Formats: sequence, structure tokens, C-alpha cells
Amino acid sequence: MKYAIIAAGLGSRLQSEGVSLPKPLVKLGGEAMIDRLIRIFLANNAESVSVIVNEEMKEVQEHLQALSLPVPLHLVVKSTPSSMHSFFELSQTLTGGKFCLTTVDTIFKEEEFSDYIKAFETDSTSDGLMAVTDYIDDEKPLYVVTDNTLAITDFRDTYYAGAKYISGGIYCLNQSGIDTLRASMEAGVSRMRNYQRRLVTDGLKLKAYPFKKIIDVDHAEDIEKAEKFIY
Repeated sequence: MKYAIIAAGLGSRLQSEGVSLPKPLVKLGGEAMIDRLIRIFLANNAESVSVIVNEEMKEVQEHLQALSLPVPLHLVVKSTPSSMHSFFELSQTLTGGKFCLTTVDTIFKEEEFSDYIKAFETDSTSDGLMAVTDYIDDEKPLYVVTDNTLAITDFRDTYYAGAKYISGGIYCLNQSGIDTLRASMEAGVSRMRNYQRRLVTDGLKLKAYPFKKIIDVDHAEDIEKAEKFIY
């Protein structure tokens, strides 16, 4: 499995709240968030790890360049206007099979993640397995519409009657997901949520994989919240 991390955001909200470290280097239980992700990926059959950081993140660039991993580490240094554009920059390292993409501040339980990866590795029919959760603590959640088999039929920006799951920000996809990404870029689509909607309209077979809880570290108070969750 190839893995990719979007770590190109500026982390401006954390900085404005007194957190001096760049977001990827913010520590949870003494471990930088980006190191935690890489460690978990290596424990789950990583054949490569790709990371995109923005051009201003010199400290993060140096941190990653100093790592010695047992698999290739592809570092992309580029400032992009959105997560979808960051994904596009990473996509050339993800072709030719299944991959898992997430953002650096997505916090989950390791055991749940391992089960999720195993589910996608053994799934021979789905084009994508999208992490979802019914734990809603997001400022702008993306609601995931499913049928009774957890097949995804839509993504919505606003709450609807019967809404249960929101996107967890972890995406397992195959090559068809990259094909849709390239077509989305050519069509001028922006934002990951609009890309996900296009996956559905393009006819990809997407399934939802429920996690009990996923936390995003957007604010200083989220750091303690995340630590209590995973430790």
C-alpha cells in the first residue's frame, strides 16, 4: 500500500492561539503528528510514503529530510491553493495500485486504522473505501450519504434528515481515483469535497468505513483533546 500525507496547510489558527510549532511537528504524547502517521503507515504494509509541505515550512522540510525510513519517502515542497491541489501534486507517486491519503492533523485510533487498511487491501470490488465517523466535532463537516450496505451515494455540505456520518478525512482509493482527480483538475474543480462528489458522478464504487471517532487538530484545545483520545 502506498501512503500519502497532505501537510501543506499553514496552521494559521494554531499559530494565532499561541502554538509556535508548525502543525506537522505539533506533538501528541511526545510524538510529532507527522512522525506518528509515518510510524503507523510503516506498521501497515507501507511500500512508500509521500508528503507534501508548503514552501514556507523549512523546519518540516528539514525534519523529513533527516528521517531514515525502510521504504522510499517522496517529499514534495509546494504551496498549493487547496487540499485537492496538494493531492494532485502527490498523485504522480501514487499510481499503479491502491493507496491511502490523509491530512497530517487527522487523529484516529491505530487499531481501527489497521482494520480499515486490511478491509481495503482485501476488497476486490470497491474503487474506494472512505473513512467516516458519526462523531461530529468539525466546523464544516462533509456529510456522507450511504445506502444500507454503506455504499456511498452522495456527499453533502449541510445536514439532512437522517444524516449519520461525516467524512473522516482518510481516503483509500485505486487508480480510478487518480483518473477522476486529473479530470477534476482539468475541469477547474477545487476542494476535496467537490472532488469526492465527482467520484460519485463518475460512477466509482465507493464504500464508507465507519470509525468510532476521528479528531482534527485545528485549534490549540484540540491538542489535549487528541492526546486524551489516543493515549
